[in-house]
Amino acid sequence: MTMIKDVISSESITQDLPTRFIGRRALYYPSLTSTMDIARHEARRKAPEGTVVIAGEQTAGKGRVKRVWLSPKGSVALSIVLYPRLSSLPYLVMLASLAVVHTIEVVTGLKPQIKWPNDVLINRKKVCGILIESDAPGGKVAYAIVGIGINVNNKIADFPELTPIATSLADELSREVSRVTLIRQLLAETERLYLTLPDGEKIFQKWQERLVTLGKKVRVQSGKTVLEGIAESVDRYGNLLLRHISGSLSRIIAGDVTLCDY
Repeated sequence: MTMIKDVISSESITQDLPTRFIGRRALYYPSLTSTMDIARHEARRKAPEGTVVIAGEQTAGKGRVKRVWLSPKGSVALSIVLYPRLSSLPYLVMLASLAVVHTIEVVTGLKPQIKWPNDVLINRKKVCGILIESDAPGGKVAYAIVGIGINVNNKIADFPELTPIATSLADELSREVSRVTLIRQLLAETERLYLTLPDGEKIFQKWQERLVTLGKKVRVQSGKTVLEGIAESVDRYGNLLLRHISGSLSRIIAGDVTLCDY
């Protein structure tokens, strides 16, 4: 596997970054428990919108449903502080998914897909996880944080339990990828999409087109409930519409999807 020099720093991210505000203030830490924790602290003290927290590695990264997200050295883990309108909150997960997909395509030429609601896949294996956190007391958004973790140059073979379900960009390409280039592209893509809000129609349409889930037989686990059926469509808020064998329709707001025939 080809090795490259890839040193992340606040300066390497912000220097001549082609954005208005996202990533203009970058806080880099060689090692952190979680970028979400630092970003939350920054958001509560009203840090400038677009502040990004980046970790060389995370020791206690978080995924959806309070799961652990491994972010060893070689991966990308970052969180972006935003102050969107309340009406824009449902689009953040779509926006982040699309930003990751576009970034991977531009930087690597690979063709990722999105598994509902926000897992980015390459060749059927997960390469990226996304976590959205928001605080909206009294119907007014105090802040939102977009957390993104991408397997970049880490070797999935080092984590045998993940080998059947996960991959990395380096594993797919048989060469390393510049994380600095990837992060800078990701910040630019995120801002480009974010600036289209609060009108989320184009974001919704493009996200829907990228969903590998639609039209597939799936198993959905939501809490202790397990449902099966055809992933028929998604609504404007990103909820999954599941058609059961009985013909009835369920709206899934949150859950884990397993593709049964993919």
